[in-house]
Amino acid sequence: MLSWRKIYTSSLVSSYLVNYTTKRISLYYTHYRAPPEPSLVYFKNSSTDKVTKDPFLISSVSTLAEPLLVHTCDPARLTRELESAVNEKRLEDAWIAYEKQLHADGLPRKSVLINLITCLTESFDSQWLKKAYDIVDLAFEQNKHELLERDLLIYLSFILARFNLPVLSINIMRKLIKLELYPPVAAWSGIVGHMCQTKIGSYLASELIMEIGYLFKDNRVDLRREINGPLLSMKPNSFVFNMVLTGCLVFGSTKKAELLLDLIPWIKLQPKADLLITMARIYEKNGRRCEVRKLKRHVDEYSGITDLDMQEFYDCLISCDLKLGDLGSCVNMVFDMLRKANEAKKSLEAAQPVVEIIRDGKTKLLFPYQKTVNDSILIRTQPPGFLSFCKDANFLRPETEAKELLRSLSNRLRAQAELIKSELGILHPTEKLYAKLIRALLEAGRITDLASFLITAGKLESPVFVESSVVVQIINACISLGFLDHAHGLLDEMRYSGIRICSSVYSNLLTAYFRDNRQEETISLLKESRQAGVQLDLGCCEARIQSQTVQNNPNTADSSINPLDEASLTGQLMEEIKQNCSRDYELHDWNNTIHFFCKKRLMDDAQKALSKMRCAGHTPNVQTFHSLVTAYMAIGGKNTEVAELWGEMKVLVGLNSLKLDQELLDSLLHCFVSGGFFLRAMEIIEMIEREDMFIDKYKYRLLWLKYHKTLYRGKARKVETEAQLRRREAASAFKRWIGLT
Repeated sequence: MLSWRKIYTSSLVSSYLVNYTTKRISLYYTHYRAPPEPSLVYFKNSSTDKVTKDPFLISSVSTLAEPLLVHTCDPARLTRELESAVNEKRLEDAWIAYEKQLHADGLPRKSVLINLITCLTESFDSQWLKKAYDIVDLAFEQNKHELLERDLLIYLSFILARFNLPVLSINIMRKLIKLELYPPVAAWSGIVGHMCQTKIGSYLASELIMEIGYLFKDNRVDLRREINGPLLSMKPNSFVFNMVLTGCLVFGSTKKAELLLDLIPWIKLQPKADLLITMARIYEKNGRRCEVRKLKRHVDEYSGITDLDMQEFYDCLISCDLKLGDLGSCVNMVFDMLRKANEAKKSLEAAQPVVEIIRDGKTKLLFPYQKTVNDSILIRTQPPGFLSFCKDANFLRPETEAKELLRSLSNRLRAQAELIKSELGILHPTEKLYAKLIRALLEAGRITDLASFLITAGKLESPVFVESSVVVQIINACISLGFLDHAHGLLDEMRYSGIRICSSVYSNLLTAYFRDNRQEETISLLKESRQAGVQLDLGCCEARIQSQTVQNNPNTADSSINPLDEASLTGQLMEEIKQNCSRDYELHDWNNTIHFFCKKRLMDDAQKALSKMRCAGHTPNVQTFHSLVTAYMAIGGKNTEVAELWGEMKVLVGLNSLKLDQELLDSLLHCFVSGGFFLRAMEIIEMIEREDMFIDKYKYRLLWLKYHKTLYRGKARKVETEAQLRRREAASAFKRWIGLT
C-alpha cells in the first residue's frame, strides 16, 4: 500500500532527504544504480500549489517551512511482487523486484531469498548465474549468511563450475569452509571435476585441494570425536587427488602438481592404482627418475594395475631414462620388453582361443588373458534441478559426472604416450622409442653401443628389426643428414660383427665423401669395401654428384640417398634429428641435486650446489628456481633470500636466458606478499598482467588480511624518506589491486 505523510521542512532539509537514501545505498552496495529521477519523493510548492518531481527545482523552493509529501513503499507488497515473479519464472521482473526490495528494506526473508537464488541458478544461463552469485556474496558481506543453506550453496557452486565459472565456484566453496558448512567429498568432487576441464579451473582446483588438505595436516582432526564427522566427510580421497593432478598434467601445471604430491603423506592417504600412474607421470615431467623408480615396486605389487596402466608407467620410466641420458638402462629395458614379448607370443600361439558370440551373429576371437577397455564418452546431459540435487543425499550425480570427466582427461594423457604400445596385453617398444634411443646414442657418439643394440634387437625378432634393411636405412639417414662419421662408424661396426651390408650404402657414403672432398675418408672407405667384398664404381659416384642440382647445403637430404617413408622407423629418426633440441643432461643432474637438498630443507647445501652449478657453466632454469623458492616459502622468514633470487631471475629474463612461468611467479608473489615486500610484489604483478596470466586475487586478499590488515592505516608521517614513500605507495597499489580500497 502507499501512504502519504506531511512534514514541514526547509529546502535544505528537502534536498538532503532526496539524496540521502541514494548516497547510503551507493556507499554499501556498489553494484546499485540510482534511478534517473527521484520518482518516490514529491514536493508541493505552496505558491503554485503544484507537485513537482524535478530535482533541479528543489533549490528554488522557498526556505520557509512548507509541507513535504513523501511517497513510501510497502515492503510486504514488494515481497509479494518478488514471490510472484519467482514462481512464474519471470527473471527480469524478479530481479527488478529484488532490487526494489533491497533498496527499501534490505535483503528479503530467507524463504524468498532461497527461492530467488534457486530460480536464477536453474536458468542455467551465465548472466543469471553471476547475479545469483552476487546475491550470495552480498549476504556474506552483510554477515547474513544465516539466510542461506548449505545444500543451496553446494548446488550453486556445482552449476557455476559446470558452466565454466570456476572463480565464482571456488569462492563459494571457500565461504562454505570458512563457515564450517563442510560439503562431503562426493559433492565437491563433482565441482572439482568440472573445474579441471580448463587451465584456470585446474589451477584453482589445486589451490582448493591444498586448502582443504591443510585442515587435515599432521592429524589435526581427531577421528574419535563425533563433532568432527562433517569435517571428516570432506577429507580428500584418492579419486579427487587423481582428478586434480590429471587436470594439472593436461594443462601443464606440473610443479603445482608435485606440491600436491607432498600433501598425500600429510593426510595419511593411501593411493590407488590410477593415482600411482598419475604420480609417475608428474615425476616424469619434472625429471624425478628416482621417484619413478620408487613407485615401480608399488606398481608391480598392486593387484589393480591394468595393462594400460603398465603401458603408461613404463612409458614414464623409459622417458625419464632418455631425459636424463641413462641410455644403458633404456637399452636394457627395451631388451627386457622384447624378451617378454617373445615369451608371451609363444604362449599365445599355444593357447586355445575362446570364441565369444556377439549379438549380431558375428564371432570375435579373444585370448584368455586379453583385457578389453570400454572407453565411455562423456555426454553433457542437462544439469540437475535443485530438488533432484537435494534428493540425491549421497551426491551420486556429481560423483558420477566427475568419474566420466576424469576418464576423458585420462584419455587425453594416454594419447600422449608414444614410447610404449600394448597389444593383447603385451608391451612393445614403438618406432618413436627406437628413433629417440638411436638419436641419443648417435649424439653421445656411442656407435659401438648403437651397433650392438641394433644387432641384439634384430636377434630378438622385434617387429621393427625384421631384417638388416632397417640398419641400411639408418645409415642412409645419417648420410643424408650429414653425419658421415657416424654412418662410417656404424658401417664398420656392422662389418666387424659379420653383418653384410649392401653395396648401395657404400656407394651413398662414397658419394657424400666425394661431394665434401674428403680424400682420406674416401681412400679408407674404398679399402674397407674391398675387404667386405663390395666393388664400387668411382665413375658412377662422380656422375651422381654432377647430376645433383642442389648441393650448396651439405645438410640437404639427397633424394637418391634417402629412400625413406615418413611413417617408417627412419622417418621417425630423421624427424627427431631435425628437431635439433640439444639436451643438457648435467643440468638435469644439478637440478635433481638441488631439489633433493631443498626437499630436506638443507638450504645451505642447496646454495652450495647452486654455486657449483654456475661454476660448471650451467645457467639455472625455471626448475632450479622453483625448487629453491618453494623450499624458502615452506621454511618461512626467508624473504631476503628469495629477493636475491628474484634479482637474478630478472637479469636472466633481460638476457632472454629464462622464461618465467605462472607457477614460479605465483610462488614468488606469495613469498613477497607474506613478507611485506610490496615493491617486488608489484613488479611480479606487472609481469603477470603483461603475460596475460591468471592470478587468484582471493588468495592474496586473505594474505593481506592475515598479515597486513593494519598496515599504513593511520596518516602518513610528516617526514618520510623516499624509500619509505615508495614502500607506502606500493602497499597502497597492492591494496587497490586486490580490491580492498
